Amino acid sequence: MAPFLQRRRPAITFMLALFGAFCASALAGNAQETAPLGHNQSQPPPFVQANKTIRVSDHVYVIPDGRVNLVPNIGIIVGSRATLVVDAGMGPRNGQVVLRELAKVSKNADLYFTYFTTTHFHPEHVTGVQAFPASTEIIRSEVQEKELKQKQPEFISNFSKRTPEIKALLQDVKPRPPDILFDHELKLDLGGVTARLFWVGPAHTRGDTAIYVEEDKVLFTGDVVVNRFFPIFPDQDASGKHWLAILNQFEALQPRTIVPGHGEVSDAGLVSKEQSYLKGVQSRVAELKAQGKSSKEAAQLLSAEFQMKYPDWQNPGWIADAVERFYSEPD
Repeated sequence: MAPFLQRRRPAITFMLALFGAFCASALAGNAQETAPLGHNQSQPPPFVQANKTIRVSDHVYVIPDGRVNLVPNIGIIVGSRATLVVDAGMGPRNGQVVLRELAKVSKNADLYFTYFTTTHFHPEHVTGVQAFPASTEIIRSEVQEKELKQKQPEFISNFSKRTPEIKALLQDVKPRPPDILFDHELKLDLGGVTARLFWVGPAHTRGDTAIYVEEDKVLFTGDVVVNRFFPIFPDQDASGKHWLAILNQFEALQPRTIVPGHGEVSDAGLVSKEQSYLKGVQSRVAELKAQGKSSKEAAQLLSAEFQMKYPDWQNPGWIADAVERFYSEPD
């Protein structure tokens, strides 16, 4: 178990940083935004919700995504000696909202040491940390850090071209390197509660990382599990077969509460629902491949089929990407 870091900055530093963040100006505008990586769907701008934080267990709070694309569920895990924030929204403006919500649930902020970690490198999960005080300890897996360095500039450029709101959110983003790197797993003693961070990728990304709050049996899955969203296969590093293996790992933990990357907080049944969808795609792809259908033909057929099967799930454009990834993987 990683020891609690005894190095504490003066409380005034943290409080001044919070005050400065709270006074920053809000962005204006109500333009629609696109779903990740080019699949269009009308949505409100990707702003983290203020005053919506919910308590999901003794030590865990969640700022829900409001079912808005490019806004993740954000976690705040509160111990007696330290707090861990999981993901932070897109850009400093959203990070400021997270800090305000953090202050509400951290009753003795001057005694708290704050850690920050990310489930994966995508801008809506990572770049909000820009607003966090310098005293925040950033934790990341080695694989995720490598992927972030390789891909984040392209992703930020891609996202910034979509709407004026997204461009404004990302325009002041500067890289914040991690203070702590780990290879496969790290345990944090936050005081009365333990957060286990473990690298599980590749699935949605190479660097997918889960956070399990052991005493509360709360699992943060990142985008490896989503609720009423079709799982996203954003590039060639995504893996359908390994994704299914990760879901088996999640089930073995026997969590009581699942905090998905996107969509409502739920119970362990959420993992089973995602397994059912991905296994269904994998099975149907194998059938169509055996019939001599091309990947494009399979994607066209199965997009319609699975959209009808899951009519209340958002982002159906991602079905085709899942089909093509499974099609390209060895049987």
